[in-house]
Amino acid sequence: MPLDSLPKHNSMVVHQNPRLMPFWHFGLHFFCYTSEDLTPSLLWHSRIMSCGIGTCLISFSSWVLQAMYFINRCPITRPNYAKLMEECSSKKKANIPAEIKIMPEPDLESLDAREEHKTNSENKEAKKAVLGNREAIQKAFFYFTTFKGLLVDLIFSFRERNESKKFFRSINAKDAFCVIEAELNFFYDVLYTKAAVVHHPVGYLFRAISIGSVITAFAFFYVLNKHGFHKYDIRITYTLLLGAVGLEFGALIMLICSDWTIARLERFLKHHIGGTFIEFLLKFKSEGSSFALHIHHARWSKSIFQYNLIDSRLKRWPKCIEKLLDCVSLREWFDGLKFRQPEQYRDELRGLIFDELQRKSSAADDTERIKEMCAARGKWALEDFETGGENLKDLLPFVHEVDYGESLLLWHIATELCDNAETDESTNTDESTNSNSDRVNSKVLSNYMLHLMIKQPAMMSAVAGIGQIRFRDTCAELDKFIDENISDESVVKGCTCMGSELKERKQRVCKSLLSVPTDVKPVDVKGDRSKSALFYACDLAKKLQSIANEDRWKIMCQVWVEMLGYAAIHCRPYNHAQQLSKGGELVTLVWLLMVQLGLSEQFQIVEGHARAKLIVQK
Repeated sequence: MPLDSLPKHNSMVVHQNPRLMPFWHFGLHFFCYTSEDLTPSLLWHSRIMSCGIGTCLISFSSWVLQAMYFINRCPITRPNYAKLMEECSSKKKANIPAEIKIMPEPDLESLDAREEHKTNSENKEAKKAVLGNREAIQKAFFYFTTFKGLLVDLIFSFRERNESKKFFRSINAKDAFCVIEAELNFFYDVLYTKAAVVHHPVGYLFRAISIGSVITAFAFFYVLNKHGFHKYDIRITYTLLLGAVGLEFGALIMLICSDWTIARLERFLKHHIGGTFIEFLLKFKSEGSSFALHIHHARWSKSIFQYNLIDSRLKRWPKCIEKLLDCVSLREWFDGLKFRQPEQYRDELRGLIFDELQRKSSAADDTERIKEMCAARGKWALEDFETGGENLKDLLPFVHEVDYGESLLLWHIATELCDNAETDESTNTDESTNSNSDRVNSKVLSNYMLHLMIKQPAMMSAVAGIGQIRFRDTCAELDKFIDENISDESVVKGCTCMGSELKERKQRVCKSLLSVPTDVKPVDVKGDRSKSALFYACDLAKKLQSIANEDRWKIMCQVWVEMLGYAAIHCRPYNHAQQLSKGGELVTLVWLLMVQLGLSEQFQIVEGHARAKLIVQK
């Protein structure tokens, strides 16, 4: 129907230049339509073209991702073993002296040994070296391209392991985690964004075409004779064009300031291309404004969620509310809001994790040793501790004679009991103990690991076993113990207590738990139908209290780091990748750091292609 033939009473104001309508819809459709349009045919054609272009881009991006991930999975068939052996056999049958001599690759251990013979001063200088933003991003991109096959279970060589291990042992904890965060950022971009396509030469070409097209359209409309156009139409068109130009330049700025651009600058620097612009950009990224620093540091929230078993039972909902929440299946969600609390990531914790993993990396010098380190979940920390003697031997059954889920619960409750018992003892004596770094780190890791097991079961499914069942049985037994042994009515009824009141009640509960005799194993008294770990944990806490205070918290720190590492390396790569879309977790950073330090069973290629030569003697 012609526009001029529309009824005059139509609520839509129709102007005399309908040629702008297709331009708005086709060239500048930045919004979706929810009502019937006057030009459905033009809108239909624009949607068809959008779908076609989108299909092409998605197909291309899928091809790029497949090429990136599976290029190294091509079957390896050389050298030609059958041909070489047949030739050697024929020589011997002809009575011609022949033998096959293997010329192996350069000895990796000798190469490492030569590197280790650097002077102590050089090593110290290397350890004091601080990576800038540029170096951290470039190293992260290098190791991302080296280890991107982790997500598809590729295996790697010891040459790659030794190179990565050497680098991470030469930097401090802050720089190591900075590189790991940037590397995970590359993983996230490849998995959940179009970065792999945008930062491809074809992507750069399409970006240039897109910017050029929008600017050209703006220029043409600016010089166009607009006589006869309604002033409102002109304003709307300018607004849409300026919005398009703004979006394009915003995308261009994000493209230039991205980690991918900085990572690729090294090639241009080697060839001295665009030196002035590149140096300006590097200065902006490494020494520039707070905006640049925000881009660099906003990779991970640096928050560690905490879940404390005893706190959750003391702050539990009244029974009537629990029943109501159970009826509407919202109890778990409300519990998450009430009991899950974030803890800020501390530099001391970062240093502790890095130092412990470095210590394990130094001890893992062959395939069997690597497997042993990856399988350790507290045993190696206890056996390797310098002091403790017989007391430490009493702790070994609590790490290697129980499954991982039970061990985690035991050490979590024991950590809380030791902490509150010590607080109770030191209230009137020495307050400095409360600020002990090992003690704080132990509590943070303890609460974080329980959070993973309860609130992130997918990440712990490979190691936790029946951890959820044990947790529920332990909660039930603890609730029963509190109801029977704590006379405070507010605790019995489940009223919420906060602050100093909660701390005082927790100390009373912990003191009551530690006063229970544990000479006889709980399983001998109540059977094994209940999987509660409560009183086994009390026994563990008493054994820990027999160790000197400083050694006790140091031991617990090392055990918790080992448990964290065990969960990280045994969690499926798919779960780590999935977690990146939700903001990331400390356990994912630890997983990638362990791989970079050589603590992974995916390092299985001791040597590459051997150089086999057929030697024929005269």
